[in-house]
Amino acid sequence: MGEERQSIYKISRTIKRKENTLYNSLRSIYEDSIFVGEIRQLWPELPLLANLRCGLWYSTKFDFNCYFKSTDGHTNNLSFNTSRLNLHVALLAGQRGGCMIVDSTRKGKRFPDSMSKTIPIWTCVLNRAIFNFRTRRERNEAPVNEPATSNELNTAGQDSSGWDCSLHLPLWVSDTEKAMIENRLEGWTNELEASGADIASIALSLRKPLRPLWISQKTVIWLNEVPEYDSWDFTPIILISASSSSGSFQHRTTSEFSWNYIAGAGDDEESWSRGLSPDLFWKHAYDIISSGPDLCNQKIANIVEKDRVGRSQRGEYAPQVSVRPSKCLGSTSRFAVGDPLDLDNGTGAEDEKLSDDRGVSVLGSTNIAVAKSQHAAEVPPDYCILNCDMDSFPASAQNPEMYLHLPIVDSKFDRFSLVRNLPSALNFAKAHLRKGSRLLICCSSGEDISICICLAILTSFYDEKGHFDDGKSFKDTRITKLELRKRLVFICKYAVNARPSRGNLKQVWWGAVPPNSHELVTSAHQSHSKLLSYSPVEISPEPPESQVQPVCSNYLLFVRLR
Repeated sequence: MGEERQSIYKISRTIKRKENTLYNSLRSIYEDSIFVGEIRQLWPELPLLANLRCGLWYSTKFDFNCYFKSTDGHTNNLSFNTSRLNLHVALLAGQRGGCMIVDSTRKGKRFPDSMSKTIPIWTCVLNRAIFNFRTRRERNEAPVNEPATSNELNTAGQDSSGWDCSLHLPLWVSDTEKAMIENRLEGWTNELEASGADIASIALSLRKPLRPLWISQKTVIWLNEVPEYDSWDFTPIILISASSSSGSFQHRTTSEFSWNYIAGAGDDEESWSRGLSPDLFWKHAYDIISSGPDLCNQKIANIVEKDRVGRSQRGEYAPQVSVRPSKCLGSTSRFAVGDPLDLDNGTGAEDEKLSDDRGVSVLGSTNIAVAKSQHAAEVPPDYCILNCDMDSFPASAQNPEMYLHLPIVDSKFDRFSLVRNLPSALNFAKAHLRKGSRLLICCSSGEDISICICLAILTSFYDEKGHFDDGKSFKDTRITKLELRKRLVFICKYAVNARPSRGNLKQVWWGAVPPNSHELVTSAHQSHSKLLSYSPVEISPEPPESQVQPVCSNYLLFVRLR
């Protein structure tokens, strides 16, 4: 019997795996970084930001990070997500007169959707919110959420001396899609204003409205006519697409080696990086590139293991790196680049020094901090530690009760891992916060699971102003998605690299049913309509097995999100 015929899909995947080798990826990144460096030299005063995670590979040094998702700009998923406000980018642009953001894409396009639509939507919504704020301030109007009329917005956009609130999209975005976005701008602006975001600080920082500009490897720039960024009548957000758009793979030959160029090679790093981080790559870039395709894999393995051993000997958190990613590990840790913005959060001198560390974020005066697991050893000894990473590390020998290890995995690998461990996390946090102790919450990245645990703690034990009240507000308030959103915006003000996943946020939402509603939820089969008018969850009389979710330790409820 002849060999089984493979489908076109399997054949293409096999070819892609052969082409997407470690050396090809790193060499492609190295070549594209030269272009990024050239553009940076045109405006050296402007800060350079990496759009996580792909953009982080394309320069030896970034000033800050940001997180604009391409999925928020997909045609059928257009959104302005208040869980990824990136307000530090607007503040930075206002302070420095603009900024440059680096990203890339694998799909053969000139720009990823994060640059084509997500960031343009973001700049337009912020401009409109700032215009509304300034209009209310000039007129001394009390209502905070009252938007400006369409005529006022159009006038501001047309008047050269006014505030530009119009939508600026690249030419390749169709008129139909532009109309779809414009129809939703007012609603997104209202959501931003209702989220509790600090629009006032941004309005005071920005002298000119935000506006995106696009630069790729096909962009023609006359070097003798490069304009000064402060000569424009707007604050530029310069979007640099690092990779070439001429094709996914291009065979290239140098005097030493032959290799295949990969557009957007920095994307999906778990599938190819073998434990190598951007920081580690740029420390050894010359040795890696000059080693060639045959010796590259062994070279990387030696570098990664040497770095791990060195960090372990210094007493830092250094888990064993697995070449083949395991599902139980959840999201991969991310090396942040650059210090966080110096925001006034009312913390003491010691906490301000702690916040200056690139891996630790102190959440104002809440006595709560967030960090990567590898930075947990750097906090003062009086901090209680809630470790949500899969790997544990030595707890304080003086007081073991100050340490709790809850191995929580990402929702992609276990949809209920966070909600199962949430009661234990809340009990640990409540016991120590009651005593006035300070609490550090850490996970592998310091940007997802730990942020969600912080959100649950702030919702359960703090009022809307961020003051600890031992759960009084939680008992007296109906928890809605808007309340969760406000608290998440509060967290993101200090943890600027926070990027909680939708699946993990859902689990916090499942656990946000107030205690006084448990009796109502369990009697839902008798009073279905009453539940829908009260609770943020919806009961399904006969839910499929996949919808059975444990909401808390004492109740098993059949719930599904609306």
